[in-house]
Amino acid sequence: MKAALLQLNVSDDPVANLLRTIQMVEQAADQGAEFILTPEVTNCVSTSRSHQQSVLQFEDEDPTLKALRDVAATRGVHILIGSLGLKTNDPDGRFANRSFLICPRGDILARYDKIHMFDVAINESETFKESSGYRPGTQAVMAQADFGQIGMAICYDMRFPRLADALVSAGAQILTYPAAFSPVTGAAHWHSLLRARAIEGGVWVIAPAQTGTHSSAQNRTRDTYGHSLVVDPWGEVILDARTDPGVYVFDLDLEKVAEARRRIPSRDNARPFKAP
Repeated sequence: MKAALLQLNVSDDPVANLLRTIQMVEQAADQGAEFILTPEVTNCVSTSRSHQQSVLQFEDEDPTLKALRDVAATRGVHILIGSLGLKTNDPDGRFANRSFLICPRGDILARYDKIHMFDVAINESETFKESSGYRPGTQAVMAQADFGQIGMAICYDMRFPRLADALVSAGAQILTYPAAFSPVTGAAHWHSLLRARAIEGGVWVIAPAQTGTHSSAQNRTRDTYGHSLVVDPWGEVILDARTDPGVYVFDLDLEKVAEARRRIPSRDNARPFKAP
């Protein structure tokens, strides 16, 4: 089947972002894609919690979710919304970083809240504390699409192989890692981590990403790495979108999952052991 990922450069304006995202989803469908994936925080990239509080919505009211459900139904495609920033009813006011799988009827097949928060100090000028604005999820999620089984994850989750292993053990043929990745850690680790997750699990890894410098009404810009990636179950990079926003179509052959696992049956060879 044909699939497509969108590499986006969104701003902190969800309305403007939605218009461009819908155009790109339509373009992907016009090119024959039956499964279309968007990056992390498709609706809004912002470093200002007060701005997020003013523009983000609860799930039931979010216009990006509604519009993408509508276009999935109109075009008869599966859409993985990499994630949306959404308001919650948490007492501390933190948001959810939530991914959705939408079926060709426009229904929500699965939703996943990002488990691992990006709380790091990369260097003196690049420090992140995602948990100050987003509350972590607690539940790993396997989604059953018409064409296969998808283990849902988001960005920083890729550094945690136990999550990937749990998803593959539950039957995942595809792992999704939509991202808004740091350029510093992206250059160092992005390709290696995603190839490792594909090789370890004998699965497809699909990672649609944000790219470039993201404009902000608050004059607080953020840069992301780009390089949306598709890796096959043998660890071969099928697609690297580099740094240009756009629609990137590729062939998704799930028979390669069984082939890779037959050639290297590492999961069958795994043995219990005592920890040191």
